[in-house]
Amino acid sequence: MIHTCSSSEHFQKAYIPKEKQVKKISDSDSSVEGREGVVKMGGPPVPFHISYIPKPQDEYRILVNNLSEEFEHVWLETSEDESRFIHPLEKFSSLDFVDTAAASDPVKPHSLDHTPFKLVEQLKDLKELVLKLQGVDEFAVDLEHNQYRSFLGITCLMQISTRTEDFVIDTLKLRIYVGPYLREIFKDRTKRKVMHGADKDILWLQRDFGIYICNLFDTRQASRVLKMEKNSLAYLLQHFCGIVAKKEYQSADWRLRPLPDEMLRYAREDTHFLLYIYDVMKVKLLSLSVNTESSSSPLAEVYKLSYEICMQLYTKDIWTDTSYLNIYGLPEAGFNAKQLAVVAGLSKWRDAVGRAADESTGYILPNRALLDIAKEMPLTSYRLLQLVKSKYPYIENNVDYLVNLIRNSIQASSAYEAGVECLKQMLRGKNSDVNATSNINGGDAKTSHYIDKL
Repeated sequence: MIHTCSSSEHFQKAYIPKEKQVKKISDSDSSVEGREGVVKMGGPPVPFHISYIPKPQDEYRILVNNLSEEFEHVWLETSEDESRFIHPLEKFSSLDFVDTAAASDPVKPHSLDHTPFKLVEQLKDLKELVLKLQGVDEFAVDLEHNQYRSFLGITCLMQISTRTEDFVIDTLKLRIYVGPYLREIFKDRTKRKVMHGADKDILWLQRDFGIYICNLFDTRQASRVLKMEKNSLAYLLQHFCGIVAKKEYQSADWRLRPLPDEMLRYAREDTHFLLYIYDVMKVKLLSLSVNTESSSSPLAEVYKLSYEICMQLYTKDIWTDTSYLNIYGLPEAGFNAKQLAVVAGLSKWRDAVGRAADESTGYILPNRALLDIAKEMPLTSYRLLQLVKSKYPYIENNVDYLVNLIRNSIQASSAYEAGVECLKQMLRGKNSDVNATSNINGGDAKTSHYIDKL
């Protein structure tokens, strides 16, 4: 039953446990069961992982490409020598989007209860939304995402608000239609898109829908230019609108269907007030003096920062023989060559299994558990399962193979002496304020400077 990889290091298909078979959640069902047990809607927040939800990749036949190869931006033009993709923004300067016209007095939007709302789940509803967006000059956008139960991550919802209406698009059900119907509207330079902290959203739109944004105003960047006390959306909502956001749903499992009213309300809140916040911020930015260092107005500075965010292009994680060195917390572990060899073996295994099963490396084997195993180097199935305190299906179903992998890794440990020295250099660099950064999926750190030395 254990099928993962051979001694020649060519990975085969892993044993993939079947999802728990459960009935569909009906509209009248008022609770969901997660790792924390039954969660009542209107009570405690929805857990970040509801184990029995059918994977939307399977339910909605969503195609993914988890191969360790460069991402192809098929909707972009390429340079003459075909060495790079050309973002549509390259034809413009950030100054082309700055609206310096005096802003009228901002008017707060109606409450959520008194604002028309549409949950967009069918193609006809998406077409109607497109017609409405074609008739406006600006709209607010946000996304809800899940990274725990897919290798690359998957966009679960898209929220859009105009001055008069709110929309929530089910991007799981309408996955294949979102790009074709919304791509040109997001690309339209005459329409302003207002987002908050769009760094990740920009990349998810590219990855899942081939959508590239032109003309962005990022309210997080505006809050920084305005030197506000905090930069979070929750702070802006309370500061400008008197709204206390229920951020307990921020990490909820957005794959849940049907979506409870509380989660839909939370999703709407993320965009409902953004255009008003933009209005207020624009007035404040226009009232500030020109930055003498950059010789640009504060408003132009926000558009410049927003422009730079949009110019990012999504890239996939490519597995290399030194990828294991990127694990968050590894330099501090102080491992010897044998322990590091186990880290490398387990990392390669979970990467291959995650790609094949379309699961995050954190779901297959979290970093903390991986480092615990490497520290102890268990050589029996019993000891390995003792070390892994939580239940991880891929560990339990491949335990004998993993013990053999650990044993083989230890035998090949002499090849990892250089890696031990590399980690020591990384730790010294970190202590000298060269800080590593980590992502939610695998906890990767930017350590290429040291890896290149191997």
